[in-house]
Amino acid sequence: MTRPPDAPAITIWHNPACGTSRNVLGLIRNSGAEPRVVEYLRDPPSRDAIRDAARQAGLPIRALLREKGTPFAELGLGDPALDDDALLDAMVAHPILINRPMVFTPLGVRLCRPSEAVLEILPDPQRGAFAKEDGAAVVDDAGRKVAPGA
Repeated sequence: MTRPPDAPAITIWHNPACGTSRNVLGLIRNSGAEPRVVEYLRDPPSRDAIRDAARQAGLPIRALLREKGTPFAELGLGDPALDDDALLDAMVAHPILINRPMVFTPLGVRLCRPSEAVLEILPDPQRGAFAKEDGAAVVDDAGRKVAPGA
């Protein structure tokens, strides 16, 4: 399946209530791109899309499960005996279980935790300084990644 010429080259599975997700969206936009933003809690991805995202990111399905602030424990999803199908069923039924933000670009797919992980797959460089919502610098004025703690 090819992307229409006017379609954004970058897609983010985004939760606007999540600081990490907002930081990643900011970094994408700081590169000059306007991504396709999928608010996955309102427009959940399909079972196949979740499976494909994990495959493209090189992650097991279990790595896409979010525990904090979700029904993870109540559903017993920590049970290592549960197979991928059971985990996918849970994520489709409860999209809050899908870890975020997932970012899809021509250079790859990543679960962008920490938010700086998105820099590895953005096709274009950063256009200037960027700091996370907590004030931590991520990119300097020249668009270069800042070393942690610098």
